[in-house]
This record gives sequence, structure tokens and C-alpha cells, in this order.
Amino acid sequence: MNTNDIFAAAPDVMKKWTSASFAIAGSLDPALVHLVEIRASQINGCANCINMHAESARAQGETEQRVYLLSAWREAPCYTERERAALAWTDALTRIADGHALDRVREELGKHFTPEEQVKLTLMINVINGWNRLMVGFGLFVDPAEAKAAARAAAA
Repeated sequence: MNTNDIFAAAPDVMKKWTSASFAIAGSLDPALVHLVEIRASQINGCANCINMHAESARAQGETEQRVYLLSAWREAPCYTERERAALAWTDALTRIADGHALDRVREELGKHFTPEEQVKLTLMINVINGWNRLMVGFGLFVDPAEAKAAARAAAA
């Protein structure tokens, strides 16, 4: 199956999924969204999404250093406290079955994000985890430009 096939196989739901994905991503700071997308994709082993979102992040001005260090964000000094809170939340929710101490992570999240932002960030984490499962599940790896074009066409 290729990317076009998932959109052709279930066009109505894929259109809604893509529209919701864009709306949720658009509700947060793009730089933060890219960090979350890349980090969750690293955890999930989604080469397609790592490739696509790292390229997008760099195109919007993200540094190579910050993209490369995401896999070791806890030890890297180049992330803000707000970004660290978002990355910890991303790790905890993406690995929720591992039994993370959500109370502690949620408390730190609350220091840096309003309740509305917390909901939007949580939805964003769910969106990228969903895309990771679609891409990994169907063994997809596509050119970032092709993926964006397919997603935009489905959302239209």
C-alpha cells in the first residue's frame, strides 16, 4: 500500500483525519509542534515521520543541533523549560503503557502551559501517534513533498 492508497481506501475518514490534524497542529506554536512530531516519531520508530517533520522543522528555521539532539533532549541544554515540559508530556503519553509518573509530568506541564494549551498539546501528541501508526502499520515511506500534497488534497 502507498500513501495514496490509504487516502483512496477510506477517503471520507482520511479527509476528516487530515483536516483535524491540520487544525490541531495549527493551534500551537509551529516550532513546538515540530519538536513534538519528531520526538513521538522517534519513540515510535516512524522513519517516514521523522524524515518529514525534521525537514519541515529545518525549513521553518529549526537548527540542526536541536533536531539531532531530540533523542537525548533531557541531557541537551538547547531546549527551553516550556519545550522540556512538552517533550516530557510527549514521552509520557507516547509511552503511556510503560507506567510513567503522569502526576509529576502533568504538574510540570501546568507550570508552562495554560489548560487550553495542555488540551491542544495532548491532542497534537495523539495526532502524531496516529500518523505514526498509519505509516508504520502500512510500511509507508514517502517523499515529504508527496505526503504533504496527499494530505492537503485529502483535507480539501
